[in-house]
Amino acid sequence: MTARGGAGLRPDPTGDGPVSEGPGARWVSDDNAPLLTDLYELTMAASYHARGMNGEATFDLFVRELPPTRRFLVACGLEDALRFLERLRFDDEAIAYLRTLGLFADDFLAFLGRLRFTGEVRAVPEGEIVFRGEPILSVTAPLIEAQIVETFLLNCITYQTMVASKAARVALACGDKSFVDFSPRRDHGADAALKAARAAYVGGATGTSNVLAGMIYGLPLSGTMAHSYVMAFEDETAAFRSFCRDFPDNAVLVVDTFDVEEGTRRAARVATELAARGGALRGVRIDSGDLAPLTRSVRKILDEAGLNAVAIVLSGDLDEYRIKDLMDAGVPADRFGVGTHLGTSADAPSLGSVYKLVAEGGEPKIKLSTGKATLPGRKQLFRFFDGGRFARDVISLEEEEAADGAVPLLECVMARGGRRMGASPSLVDIKSRCRARLEQLPEGLRSLEAGGEPYEVRTSPRLSALVDAMQRRDGGSVE
Repeated sequence: MTARGGAGLRPDPTGDGPVSEGPGARWVSDDNAPLLTDLYELTMAASYHARGMNGEATFDLFVRELPPTRRFLVACGLEDALRFLERLRFDDEAIAYLRTLGLFADDFLAFLGRLRFTGEVRAVPEGEIVFRGEPILSVTAPLIEAQIVETFLLNCITYQTMVASKAARVALACGDKSFVDFSPRRDHGADAALKAARAAYVGGATGTSNVLAGMIYGLPLSGTMAHSYVMAFEDETAAFRSFCRDFPDNAVLVVDTFDVEEGTRRAARVATELAARGGALRGVRIDSGDLAPLTRSVRKILDEAGLNAVAIVLSGDLDEYRIKDLMDAGVPADRFGVGTHLGTSADAPSLGSVYKLVAEGGEPKIKLSTGKATLPGRKQLFRFFDGGRFARDVISLEEEEAADGAVPLLECVMARGGRRMGASPSLVDIKSRCRARLEQLPEGLRSLEAGGEPYEVRTSPRLSALVDAMQRRDGGSVE
């Protein structure tokens, strides 16, 4: 389906289509977020509206398959998803734009202008571990409301879950050392950089270099200095002295602009001068080269100068694999800065998440497409433990009772009418949940390597029987 165009558009001389010059060419905000959707969500909604189809429907959001390099996922993004649903409204500007497309009847546009989210949301808490096929979030609402929010929810939950899962792997590699999100300059867009900082913190980062994330989410901020700062001065020592004068209690000096060992000696001399004035150098950073031997040399130089408390920060295209190698080699690093590979989840840069209709009008719905089958009905997700470690998960129908020892994971976070169920947990609490769950993972699932036995996720006997009955009725096969 092709739309005609819209206000504020001019012809593109390349012939590829119109170029926006109008008021819509700006940041995504609470006001225009409802239009951050695929066109077919709106055309389906218009068709439902024209036929009076707006009964209660339930959609599940889940990840079909884990990437080959992932053994688990960390649920993340729920808070932003709920914020979006609370504020869902098509303002006058959005309605005016949609009218220019020539696709929608006036009565449907008027309906959109009055639309608010009035449904229920059940979700796995942020920071919880999830696996393939498990509902991370379930929306029950009038069909049009539930349908029209699909794109935003998938974008919001999928990206933050992807980054939080990557961060959790980095945390496992770091062991008792810490790491910081250094990713904003390499993330795929401004909003991605903001959400990556939050998700990285949930997954285990101790802070971020992203100042906006610090302001919005209250995240601890961390930073050092760039090589350009060193190069802007007459020499390396002058740069170090200037920075330490300006930040006598918070300076971390980058020592690899020219020669790492000589840079460290200069940093040590400046640190001794700083200590005589009552200040203290916090650390030095190495951003390039063969990090293992360089870190050992730097530690030796600092210790010989009596600077045992000065930390060594490593950065430079680090990921969980390189950090694990460094940790296994006993490299005396104190902290890590992880950027590109964290914010882009470079080894698994996408998740096959979907948002599928599972019930409508009180009746279960199933999709039987080969390789894309769904589980019908409103559900609950139960987790069983053995010796304090995860043993297996069971996806059941919502009304099923929990078996002995099973913990239900799907919680009602937004009641009918679009009302929040209590205050949101703090990011510190969400991060603590993730840390605790990582400790409960079986050792095989804590491995960073691909392969291995997947975690057991079953369907309950009642859900399996429902799938079989619907499969026979609809004449398909579930694969």
